[in-house]
Amino acid sequence: MGSDANKMTDGTSFQPSEPAPCANGCGFFGTAATNGFCSKCFRDVQIKAEHAASAKVAVDKLVNNVVSLPPQPPSSSSSGSEPIPPPAAAVTEKVSNRCLICSKKVGVMGFKCKCGDTFCGSHRYPEKHDCEFDFKRTGREAIAKANPVIKADKMDRI
Repeated sequence: MGSDANKMTDGTSFQPSEPAPCANGCGFFGTAATNGFCSKCFRDVQIKAEHAASAKVAVDKLVNNVVSLPPQPPSSSSSGSEPIPPPAAAVTEKVSNRCLICSKKVGVMGFKCKCGDTFCGSHRYPEKHDCEFDFKRTGREAIAKANPVIKADKMDRI
């Protein structure tokens, strides 16, 4: 009985089509859910689209920053218009798991200085890494904040 139901086809049942090859031509089969691509090619296409979208946003942001700069007065030495240099887009990032002086990997045992950099055990002291942080001024400010000056009136009020 169950085999008769499988053999019987009516107009409402979905007939599976033959598998189509990947639209990228990689040799695997594509599906309609992935726009005719196999799963690997579909993922690669999505990644490329995301990179293109992020690049477009970055270029638009850069163009908007250059356009929003105030106009500079023309210099008397040049008769032609000088191109406006683009702002520094790439700021070098400090690697937080390496010593700033010797680039030794410090991992979680790195010493964070008050100047904001990370150092290894031998460069952790301010004298060893020529620290620019002013410890004296910070100490004076902390003492002044903790101990405000109290002055008595010169005349006794009645």
